[in-house]
Amino acid sequence: MQTENTTSGTLLPLATEPRNPGIALDMRWVHSAQANTSAIERRAATLPGRRSVKKAHQAAWLLRAISCIDLTTLSGDDTAGRVQRLCAKARQPVREDLLAELGMQGLTTGAVCVYHDMIAPAVRALDGSGIPVAAVSTGFPAGLSPFHLRVAEIGESVAAGAREIDIVISRRHVLTGDWQSLHDEMRTFRDACGDAHIKAILATGELGTLRNVARASLVCMMAGADFIKTSTGKESVNATLPVSLVMIRAIRDFYQRTGYRVGYKPAGGISKAKDALVYLSLMKEELGDRWLRPDLFRFGASSLLGDIERQLEHYVIGAYSAGYRHPLG
Repeated sequence: MQTENTTSGTLLPLATEPRNPGIALDMRWVHSAQANTSAIERRAATLPGRRSVKKAHQAAWLLRAISCIDLTTLSGDDTAGRVQRLCAKARQPVREDLLAELGMQGLTTGAVCVYHDMIAPAVRALDGSGIPVAAVSTGFPAGLSPFHLRVAEIGESVAAGAREIDIVISRRHVLTGDWQSLHDEMRTFRDACGDAHIKAILATGELGTLRNVARASLVCMMAGADFIKTSTGKESVNATLPVSLVMIRAIRDFYQRTGYRVGYKPAGGISKAKDALVYLSLMKEELGDRWLRPDLFRFGASSLLGDIERQLEHYVIGAYSAGYRHPLG
């Protein structure tokens, strides 16, 4: 079960949210979704300079960021040993001496994200930790394998022990405006997941316009997505602040109309602690504190954790250490 930081430095169980069951496709709502690109880009451009947290407040925000990381390895040369080391890092994301100085106990990452073949070693390595294994699925990253195989892949990953499934949508449905097909596809994937939570990867860098991003976000939530996610991390353009603004406002609209909270996961290109702070501040301003918890917000990242740990050590000892002092595995 995911946990929540308290001011005492201990962690308590989170209250669980009712899962988004999805609704019928509402084409009037979809077509009403628009995106003022120039206004969105102006708003996004102000974000890095508008909010600054320092010292103890910054350390607290960075600890929160760690709890929201999906620690990820998605390489063709992944091995069971690499995954086991990554899982050890997920269990102990920051050196014990630094956590002791910060008065923090029980900190873990939000999840470990792997390919299907690496689920079994990840499940074994995380046994007893409460950290879920997330698996990328449905022909990740292109999503162009035969449809029945994509659905079967979800079932295989759930059976292997994945508690979260990151699926990729068919971008052609968005680019051609075939919203019914996107809804049907997403609904089939959602049903195949069963009790496992599903994150819909929009691959926003390939959707053409911010309006398409807004409409695809809504359709995936209508079909029952538990999270909407920016990118596979394999596209030429991954998570950006304008895209994030569009997606989280779609989440807010969906919550206001249906009462169901859907999570958000920016992925790809977020590697610096200062970037994590910007995304956290954006979530707080647009959606509120409830979306600053790992059941509703995740970073899809790997190298981000190393930079956060360096920043935390700087806060504790007043100097930066070499990166090799904070290995990921």
